Amino acid sequence: MDPSANGNDFKNYNCIDNLMAAKKSLKLSLEKSKTLGLALQKAGPRVEEINLRLPSLEAAVRPIRADKDALVAVGGHINRAVGPAAAVLKVFDAVHGLEKSLLSDPRNDLPGYLSVLKRLEEALRFLGDNCGLAIQWLEDIVEYLEDNRVADGRYLSYLKKSLKGLRELQNDGERIHLDGGLLHAALDKLEHEFRRLLMEHSVPLPMSSPSLGEQACIAPSPLPVTVVQKLQAVLGRLIANNRLENCITIYVEVRSSNVRASLQALDLDYLEISVSEFNDVQSIEEYIGQWGKHLEFAVKHLFEAEFKLCNDVFERIGLDVWMGCFAKIAAQAGILAFLQFGKTVTESKKDPIKLLKLLDIFASLNKLRLDFNRLFGGAACTEIQNLTRDLIRRVIEGAAEIFWELFVQVELQRQSPPPQDGSVPRLVSFITDYCNKLLGDDYKPILTQVLVIHRSWKHEKFQEMILVNEVLKIIKAVGLNLETWVKAYNDATTLSCLFAMNNHWHLYKHLKGTRLGELMGDSWLREHEQCKEYYSTVFLRESWGKLPGHLSREGLILFSGGRATARDLVKKRLKTFNEAFDDMYKKQSGWVISERDLREKICQLIVQTVLPVYRSFMQNYGPLVEQDASSSKYAKYTVQGLEQMLLALFLPRRERYGSFKARPTSGKFDNGIDLRHTASAVV
Repeated sequence: MDPSANGNDFKNYNCIDNLMAAKKSLKLSLEKSKTLGLALQKAGPRVEEINLRLPSLEAAVRPIRADKDALVAVGGHINRAVGPAAAVLKVFDAVHGLEKSLLSDPRNDLPGYLSVLKRLEEALRFLGDNCGLAIQWLEDIVEYLEDNRVADGRYLSYLKKSLKGLRELQNDGERIHLDGGLLHAALDKLEHEFRRLLMEHSVPLPMSSPSLGEQACIAPSPLPVTVVQKLQAVLGRLIANNRLENCITIYVEVRSSNVRASLQALDLDYLEISVSEFNDVQSIEEYIGQWGKHLEFAVKHLFEAEFKLCNDVFERIGLDVWMGCFAKIAAQAGILAFLQFGKTVTESKKDPIKLLKLLDIFASLNKLRLDFNRLFGGAACTEIQNLTRDLIRRVIEGAAEIFWELFVQVELQRQSPPPQDGSVPRLVSFITDYCNKLLGDDYKPILTQVLVIHRSWKHEKFQEMILVNEVLKIIKAVGLNLETWVKAYNDATTLSCLFAMNNHWHLYKHLKGTRLGELMGDSWLREHEQCKEYYSTVFLRESWGKLPGHLSREGLILFSGGRATARDLVKKRLKTFNEAFDDMYKKQSGWVISERDLREKICQLIVQTVLPVYRSFMQNYGPLVEQDASSSKYAKYTVQGLEQMLLALFLPRRERYGSFKARPTSGKFDNGIDLRHTASAVV
């Protein structure tokens, strides 16, 4: 064999071996790569997990890398911060433990409820005082950890955000953030309990007695002592939480409503009357009388009790508070309506009756002066004080004005015609009765006081006799009016005598034994009595005294002319008598003698003057004409019929016709004196 060929074969075998070895090596490499790939594939998530845990691991080992001094100090800082925070959290837990008790009804155990509420307040004060401190300590430790890189930044960021939120809530100042609104809910329940205690024990005062002014002067406290003590306890907690105004509002609402309910039984609708709703004071005279009694009752019983109760309930708070509370109750309960009614009366038309009613109002206010000063004298009652002062000013000025005008108005009536029936003018009867009232015990002291005050306002000195002297002037003016009216009848002598007789007797009869009569004196009264006698004598002589002369017996005694002549003479004299009687009776049947005793006396005198002569004449000479066909023409009246006619003379219209319908009043002295300066008839 060729050695060269053998050599080539050897080379070929070596190449194949190399290739096989390379193949095997590559195969092993591929298997290792595949195995490695699978291993890497499996290791990927684990690597990522490790990567995620690296920050926490870094944070965990950071203290190891931190400064040694910082690591030593951080424990103390953390302990100091966590201590206050833990105390605050403990109190928070205690607050939530009170929730069940405070959401229950206080009426079940008011002392216990108030005790729990006080604990809540103390807890909230602790939280309010210490939350800020705890937050500050926590903020300091976070800042320390951040500065010394002792803790993870993200963790510190979360802490800083949380602490910032707490700081904002703490700076907000709202306690609701501390207790979740528990205190607010508890205080609302206490306010409700405060209202309930008041309403359940506020009962309107019964109005059983019609004579209100005779009841006791001061009413007892309208609430039991135990209830007052409960109210004070509730107030203490509510005031401690700035709810005083709410308490006052509730108290005023309940108590003023109770007073109004008490007053409703008195039927006080008249207090709302306006000036346009009545003509004059006389039309509301009854209301004015009721007003004084109702005002006295309201002040001495209702407002006195409220004044005392306000003091009892709010005395621990201060004078200004309870006086202000009482002022609101008085205003809302109706005292202003009483004062407004008085003002309405002062704004009505002027007339003499108004003077008496103004004096009644002044007397009522003066009687309550000390009560008003004590109850409404505080600064909180300024509105009531101003209205009261204004009412008193109006009353005094109005009364003084009317009083000083009386004399002038009496004089103005002098120009009016006298009554056509000869009766007593209403001016005379009214003025005498009116002046008697002014001088009586009921009005003289009041009117004197009013005039003293009014003159003091004008810086004028009051003289003791000024009231008496003014009344004397008025009565003298009435006398001058009578003299003028007597003369105003001109030729009617008998009517002027009847008028004078009427008025002189009226003055004597109605003033004798009165204050005005005592003031005028006995001689003045006797003069009027004598004048009455004089004018009655003249009246009879000039009127009915002339009738008997028509029944003269002259020429009839001896029948000298025969029976026929005597009959004619009797007829003539009866005819003359009948004509004179009819004329006189017709004229005087419309005249009036006001006083019954005088009227009966005058009628008896007329009967005694006329009837005996007529009876005797008819007995002696009546038969001469009674048989005549025309007898009724001459024997016109029987003795009994004539007597009945004469006794029925001079009756007032209301007695004459059996009924009397009152006429409406006006702004005058019963149609006599008009204080609005308009002329009016005296009748």
